[in-house]
Amino acid sequence: MTSFNRSTSRRLKKLPQIPSIWEGDRRPLSSSQTQTKDSQDSQGECILWVDGSQGIVRAMDMVSPELGPEAIVRTLMRAMEHPHSPAKPARPQRIVVRDREIQFYLRGVLQDLDIAIDYVSELPLIDELFHSFADIIDSQIPNLPPQYAELLHQKAFATWEAAPWNFLEEQQILSIEINTWDVGTLYASVMGMLGMEYGILLYRSEDSLKRFRADVLQDNEESSEGLEEAFLKQDCLFLTFEQVDEDEDEDEDLAELPLSEIEPTFGNIHPLEGLRSVLYEDEALVMFVSLESLLRFIRDYRHQLYEEDFPSINRRYRISVPNADEATKSVSVTVSTMPELAAELEGMAGFDISEQDEFDTTEFRSLRDDLIPEDSFLSVGVISWEMLKSLHQEVNYHTGEEIAEVGDGLPVILIQTSRPKAKTVIENIQDAGGLNAICFNPGANPLNGERYDLGLLQTENGELFLFGEFLDNDPIHVEARKKWTQRCKNTNGYCGVIIAKGLRGASRGNPQLKDMMALFEARSLSPQDLGLGTLQLMPQLEFE
Repeated sequence: MTSFNRSTSRRLKKLPQIPSIWEGDRRPLSSSQTQTKDSQDSQGECILWVDGSQGIVRAMDMVSPELGPEAIVRTLMRAMEHPHSPAKPARPQRIVVRDREIQFYLRGVLQDLDIAIDYVSELPLIDELFHSFADIIDSQIPNLPPQYAELLHQKAFATWEAAPWNFLEEQQILSIEINTWDVGTLYASVMGMLGMEYGILLYRSEDSLKRFRADVLQDNEESSEGLEEAFLKQDCLFLTFEQVDEDEDEDEDLAELPLSEIEPTFGNIHPLEGLRSVLYEDEALVMFVSLESLLRFIRDYRHQLYEEDFPSINRRYRISVPNADEATKSVSVTVSTMPELAAELEGMAGFDISEQDEFDTTEFRSLRDDLIPEDSFLSVGVISWEMLKSLHQEVNYHTGEEIAEVGDGLPVILIQTSRPKAKTVIENIQDAGGLNAICFNPGANPLNGERYDLGLLQTENGELFLFGEFLDNDPIHVEARKKWTQRCKNTNGYCGVIIAKGLRGASRGNPQLKDMMALFEARSLSPQDLGLGTLQLMPQLEFE
């Protein structure tokens, strides 16, 4: 048995001994009715030491049930040396406990402190305190009704796996007609395509959705208080996703994290009620039916929803509702896309583009540097022919034709960035008609005499985009360029660009197949083919 060392015993014996009887106990804080996922933070055991003579708590600790009897002694030492106010440091004449094992353990540990350790069947003061704790816990409303909590978490994780934000933008609204539980039609807005917040908002009215969009656009340049007010004026149910460990890097894209690090949150927003992260029974049922119908709709029409134009689709589903009363055991739900509303919301945000704003494909454009994000990881390399076949089957976006398998593989430029930025790059290349060519062209800085090998991408509409600036005398790049040139000769000029996600994840610099979002196959052009000559870096001057 572990006991105090002599110096600790001498220190404790110096404390004044008061004629008091202390009660001590260790027991679970949660009542049996509250052992659910929503009360995990109240799990564990509570150690209490109280002065029965004065009726005050001297020390209290929450500990894991796995901790041994040493924990109750540690709390007792605090009760003696550093008690809660207004108690003063002291040691008691007598201690009473209701557990024989604790009694025998304390007798062995405290044998040098002249404290009597007795057993009693009841501890009135501690019993009263624990009853009060249990009443408080039982009066707390769980975040989700217990009978639906597990079910809703399952649907939330299924929604995360389905990732509707990969193909639905926030303004591409889906209506969900339920007509049960005093709910008519909900209007679902999917968040996540920008990689900032992931979730689904279920607006109770089309007017609330439009009003929030208008308020946000109006307050976009105003104070954060204006945006907060607009947020709290929404009328909707919501499901959002957060990182389990909030102490991690806040810039981490949730889409890059494993499922074990994702946590769903449900709640309600109403202009008069504000924000609450609690769903009552009817709201939980509405949320379940909405998510289930959305998941079925996404499963049935995923490919159509990936199309550039938001299609007009509607589908009715019969949803079975567990733990519901007889009248609502089965609910008919109709899910529909709303292309006209999407166009209206795009118009509010200024996304519509008139015909005169479209690219002139016959005009050669000047060099631009706004296609590839500045913090991207770039590499000049090759992928095997076997990997190329896998990419053709797996990635959502790829262009090209059959290429003779000569040499060690297809020469490629790898561009790795975050998922939302990668999606923007892909969309911009598609908007430009696709990728036409890849070229390395000489460049120079006349101010310092440095010479560069500039990586350029040419889109089908004639635009030229800078994707990389490599020093001419960088031995690593020089070697990579030699291999690039030889490989392009082997493939008769065929090459490609891979757009990948995972810049901040474990696959940084070495993306796996699951990280690769697009493959654009193109032709390799020489500087002579472009006829640009050596491009000069020109300083940008600003005049007031």
